[in-house]
Amino acid sequence: MYTREESSAIREAFWKAFGQYMALQLSAEGLRINWINYRTGIRHLQFRMEAERKQASIGIVLSDPDAGIRELMMEQFRELRPMLERHTGEAWQWEEHTDKGQGRVVSSIGTCIEGVSIFRQDDWPALISFFKPRMIALDAFWTDAQYGFELFR
Repeated sequence: MYTREESSAIREAFWKAFGQYMALQLSAEGLRINWINYRTGIRHLQFRMEAERKQASIGIVLSDPDAGIRELMMEQFRELRPMLERHTGEAWQWEEHTDKGQGRVVSSIGTCIEGVSIFRQDDWPALISFFKPRMIALDAFWTDAQYGFELFR
């Protein structure tokens, strides 16, 4: 078991390593971007990567506190689902309403990998191999899809 400080240091080291690995990768538009804190330009719409003790996940998270807005955004993503699947090359899980506690509900579209841990440095190549192509695919998807979300800006 790690202390809070050790856990934080390990996470920080992984994300720093991932950021350095991705630094040379240009966006679909040929621009340098911050892959870890990807900016969609839409408030309450994030591309999120998470790595934990037993799994890692990547996805699109819709966190608008207004359920009606979240539903409209999910509806737009449902329309774009074939494009998303073309870019990612796989079908992702769709969660309409996930309770995050304290009255916070999100909708998400994502995928995960089991049996890997951010706390095992030997797993870091597998984590990077999981995140990199999917993040690049999300960027390529968003380059085409972002215009359908203009009304949410």
